[in-house]
Amino acid sequence: MNELRKAYHEDLETARNQVVRMAAMVVEKVARATSVLLDGDLEGAEYIIKGDAELDARAVETEEHCIQILALQAPVAGELRQVLAILKMVSDIERSGDLAANLCKIARRIYGHHTLDPKMRGLIERMGEQAQALYRAAIDAFVDSDAAKAAAVDDMDAYLDALQKQFIQSMFEAHNAGRLELPTAIELAMAARFFERIGDHAVHIAERVRFFVTGWLPDHRPSDRPTVDPAAVIEPVEGS
Repeated sequence: MNELRKAYHEDLETARNQVVRMAAMVVEKVARATSVLLDGDLEGAEYIIKGDAELDARAVETEEHCIQILALQAPVAGELRQVLAILKMVSDIERSGDLAANLCKIARRIYGHHTLDPKMRGLIERMGEQAQALYRAAIDAFVDSDAAKAAAVDDMDAYLDALQKQFIQSMFEAHNAGRLELPTAIELAMAARFFERIGDHAVHIAERVRFFVTGWLPDHRPSDRPTVDPAAVIEPVEGS
């Protein structure tokens, strides 16, 4: 291997490692944000909100690194697809970090204004766990360059979508019964949506893996992806 090719592979490995580190940060942020939302830990909320700047800085650094690879190494075919995929992944990871910070901002706004019943608390906990599981699965597929693993992430997301719908249903029931004030219900609906969006970003990361490994491009028209009946949600799908 000549020096130019060696330098290219070292640069690419640096970018890949950055993606893995940033994704790990998101998993940790989602776990802590879920706890903050459940426990009203304002100190923890402030820590995550302020810490979002570090993830943003890493994202910019990785994007600049990828642009440098494109400019100096001019990769082609599968190598080009991988660099382009990493650029897209960085954006998804950075936005996921923003969503985790937004969960903490919701926790601050509703602090002292609600008491969640056990069912709603359980659903929040499971949404947080499933969002983390989606991220871990997507990054495992990335590390292994495994298109089959990446394809399985979409099925895992169906479970998170069902959890979100069940949470919204439970939230309306609590509001109608007078156990939850409308402003708090709206904030909690946003929180459930943020968990669902974090899962969507994990799906996008998995799609980037399939793209750079096989050249496959996602079709984002209405699909026949499997759905989960919210009323039947009991345990996570296999792989979570």
